[in-house]
Parts: sequence; structure tokens; C-alpha cells
Amino acid sequence: MLGSYFHIHPSILLELITIPLFTGIIGYITNWTGILMLFKPIYFHGISVPGLKSLFHFLPKRIQVLPLLRYDGRMGWQGIVPSRADKMASIAVDKGLSKLGSVSDFYRELEPDALAEHLTTLAQEQIRGIVEEIAIREHPQLWYNLPNPVREMVHERVREQLPEVLRELTVELGNNIEQLLDVKQMVIRYFQSRPQLLNTVFQVLGAKELRFMQNFGFYFGAPMGAVLVAILHLTNWSALVVLPVGGVVIGWVVNWIGLNMIFAPAYPKWWCPWRQGLLIKRQSEITEGYAELVATQIITVANVGDELLNGPRADRTMQVLEDTLRPATDKALGPARGPVKFMMGRRDYTTLQDSFADKAKSLAPAAFADPAFNAQQSTQVSRYIAKQMAALSPPSFVDMLRAAIKQDEWLLFVHGGVLGLIAGYAHLLIFGTEVARTWL
Repeated sequence: MLGSYFHIHPSILLELITIPLFTGIIGYITNWTGILMLFKPIYFHGISVPGLKSLFHFLPKRIQVLPLLRYDGRMGWQGIVPSRADKMASIAVDKGLSKLGSVSDFYRELEPDALAEHLTTLAQEQIRGIVEEIAIREHPQLWYNLPNPVREMVHERVREQLPEVLRELTVELGNNIEQLLDVKQMVIRYFQSRPQLLNTVFQVLGAKELRFMQNFGFYFGAPMGAVLVAILHLTNWSALVVLPVGGVVIGWVVNWIGLNMIFAPAYPKWWCPWRQGLLIKRQSEITEGYAELVATQIITVANVGDELLNGPRADRTMQVLEDTLRPATDKALGPARGPVKFMMGRRDYTTLQDSFADKAKSLAPAAFADPAFNAQQSTQVSRYIAKQMAALSPPSFVDMLRAAIKQDEWLLFVHGGVLGLIAGYAHLLIFGTEVARTWL
């Protein structure tokens, strides 16, 4: 009836309804599942394939690194982003954080003076007990023989000197921070142990663009279905060729255009329908989200402290701490240093210096890990990152965000092509091959 009303042959009407509907739905599913493939599952899921474990080592490196296979002989899938945690973190540093500033710049934004004050506050609560413990352990007879006023003088002297000593310590850390802290390796290890955080980086920053890409699959796929109908009638090619091949092309192109609409062009172009990459249009908004995430999750006092104290260069940090803290004994004793050193002897006095330095070093982990202090300092770092990102040129901004997934985009295009091929054959299976035999 509807076909008679519009004077369209029923078979043509069926094609104009079903083919665009199929291509629109497959375009939507292609992009929806493509986004899922980017982020899920976080950890590899698969099944053991007989012989794959032995064959794996002979496969080309390009095949081995695909998130489809594992060296233990399993075949399955892991989200592209979490599967590339180490490599993507490396790219994120090279293309992103390194453009925002040096290690010294980030350390400066963590406010070493504030860190020194925080260390002083924590140390003053414990310093009396530390002095007592060390004195009693290293030379109890001398300590007990000292008159109470003299012992109190030592305690007071230590309290007075503490802020200066700890300020000097944070300055020395800053002077040597390039040698003590490898930000790239720190970020890589951090993301490797928390692959879900890498997902958050992309999903938070590009939430609107990912949603657009998903819906764009239908908006682009449906009109392309009408194009396939026209091709069928204008060429008289077999539906066995047009629908599957057309499905592959649409599935591939819908992903390619969707990604490029997000990231390109970097600068507005009059000839481009969307003028400028959608992500770039939101640079200021994304800047704030990225800055907050990095400041609260990655470049934090706690993470920097953990890297300094427990990372691969921790021995260098300990040496700086020791070199700075050992003379603190001399400063604490002040004029009494000579007589004390004479009474104790050179060897015992050196042991006393070492003990004080070791005990003082034990205060650092608690200071770095303090949640309240971390939250306070993250605000400063967030402002700095936002300011630096706002100054990035559009190409640099895009490069920073896209570089981490660019090398694996082809997997999404192939995925779209495969789904398009399946959709083409599904239409043939449901409606048969006798389509496009009659024109208007």
C-alpha cells in the first residue's frame, strides 16, 4: 500500500528501508564496539589454543604485540588502551607531560618550602623522642651524666635548627631532582600497576567525543545504505558483491571519518564541514580535566616521594639525604659540638651522626604520604598544568592526546570492515539475493 502511494515498486521500497537501516545499525554497532575495544576488558581474557604457545615466538613482532594473543598460548582480547599501558604511558610523557615542563618545574610547583614546613611540623612532634633514643643508645653514660639544663639545651637547640636543616634538605632535593627522579619510568610503572587509570584519562577527557563517534556511526551509515541501493540499480552489479563490499567500505570509513572528526583539522578550515577537530574546540575545558587528573593521580607529592625513596634511583636519594642530614648533628650541638666530640671520641661521634641521619630519613615517607598535604599541593600543580596546556598550539594539543592510540587505530578500521562484511551477508541471508531487479 505504501509503495503504491509513493509509486515505488515494493522491492525498491524494501531496499530503501532495509539496506540503510542495516548500514546505519552496523555503523552504530561498529563504533560502539570499537570504543569498547579501546578500553575493555582491562585484563586479558581468552582461551588456550593448542600449539599457539610454541608458535608464538616465531610470529612477527607486529603480530605478537596485538592484544589478541598471549605468549602463554591464549587467544582472546584485552582493551587496546590497558594492553598498551607501558607504551602509552611512555608516549603520554614524551608527547604530553614533557611539553608541559621539566622535572624541576613540577618539583617547584610542589612547593619545596611548603614541604619543608610540613616535614618540620611532623618532625617536631617526634624529635625529642628521637634525640633521647639515639643518645641513650649510642652513649647512655654521657647522656645521663649531663645536667638536666644541658640536656634541655640540646633539645631546644635541635628544635631551633630543625626548620633550617629540613629547608636545606628540600633545596638539595630540588638541585638534584633531574638525577633523582625519572618521571617517564615513574609514570610507566604507575600506569602498569593501574591500567584502569589510563582508561580514565581517555574516557574523562574525550567523553563527549567518544559519544559523538558512537552516534556518528548511524548518522553516516544510514545515508550510505541509500548509496548502495543506487549502486545496485545503476550498475546492475550482483548484490552478492555490492552489499558485502559496500559493508566493508562503510564499516572502515565510518571509523576513519569519526576519528578524524575528533582530532582534525588542528586549525579551522573553511572547506571542512565541521571546521575544526571536535576535541580541539574544547581545549580549555579538556585542559582543566587533564590538569586535575594528572595533579591528583600522577604528579603528586606521594608519588614523587615514593619514587624518590623506593624507585630505581632511591640509592641516590638516600645519599643526598645522608649528606644533608649528617652535618645536622653539628648544627644541633652548636658550641657544645667540640666538647661532646672530644668526650665521645671520633668514631662514636661519627656513629651518632649516622644514627641521627638514619632516624631523620625515616620521617620522609610519612610526610610524603600525608593525604591532606597531597590534596593541598595538588591544587598548585593543577593550576600549573592547566596554564601550560592552555599555551599549547592546537597541533601539539592533538599530538599529546592522540599519540597514545594512533598506532592502534588500524585495528578499529579493520574491526569496522569485518562487521560491515558480516552485515552485508546478514542482509542477503535475511532478504535473499533477488534484490534490485526492478527500477522505479
